[in-house]
Amino acid sequence: MRITLFTSNNNRHKYLINLLSNCCNQLYVVQECKTLFTGKNDIHYQKSEIIEKYFTNVQKAQNKFFKTKYVNTKRGNIKTLPIVFGEVNNLSLSDLEDCLKSDLYIVFGSSYLKGFLVDFLVSNKSINIHAGVSPYYRGTDSNFWASFDDNPHLVGATIHMLSKGLDNGPILYHAMSNIKTNPFEYAMSTVKSAFHSLAERITNKSIFEINPEIQNKDKLIRYTKKIEFNDEVVKKFFNKKINLKSKSIDNSYLKDPYYLDE
Repeated sequence: MRITLFTSNNNRHKYLINLLSNCCNQLYVVQECKTLFTGKNDIHYQKSEIIEKYFTNVQKAQNKFFKTKYVNTKRGNIKTLPIVFGEVNNLSLSDLEDCLKSDLYIVFGSSYLKGFLVDFLVSNKSINIHAGVSPYYRGTDSNFWASFDDNPHLVGATIHMLSKGLDNGPILYHAMSNIKTNPFEYAMSTVKSAFHSLAERITNKSIFEINPEIQNKDKLIRYTKKIEFNDEVVKKFFNKKINLKSKSIDNSYLKDPYYLDE
């Protein structure tokens, strides 16, 4: 099997690369590289002490669940095309020639895909990993907003078919976690749940047998953009007493949920 992954360059993205390389004969990776110092050196979020503090906590949680710092090249089946974050849509068909001959396409952590590339990926039934529980939370920083809204039962990940709309493709299943420590670790553990569930279902080929479920747009709670994640809301977040057990997870909200236990 050949797999192509569109992703980024943080530890969790490298972890996913290594994990998927065990599921296939050849893995092609289009890797968009962005800063590791969000809040300090990032064009997408405000540069401020409170934003930096938030993402320092994100990094700590990430390092707990994803200790991977390097892509494992020992198996020799990974080919990487590194580019600057945000430039994926500038790639031509010839640039992506090898990457567009796979049996399965997966997107996680890339910038917003447009043009011929998204047309190709949608038509080839690509899978997207959304760090949030659709259809309730879509857009950027979805798990932050679910915690902010005192909806810890809607912190998780959605594995769905890629679509031209953001995070609104038909749902394959949800990935959740039973690890409830702090909001940062809780959210990050659901990402790990998404990775391992997907790897398992690729290996046993059950991922190809799932009937996707069209999202019910009436259930949307928040559709958020990066501009909404600012100093004011992050300060409120830190001042809130978030109780991760305030609302028990109700599987009726979810499609075939997979739970991570560690």
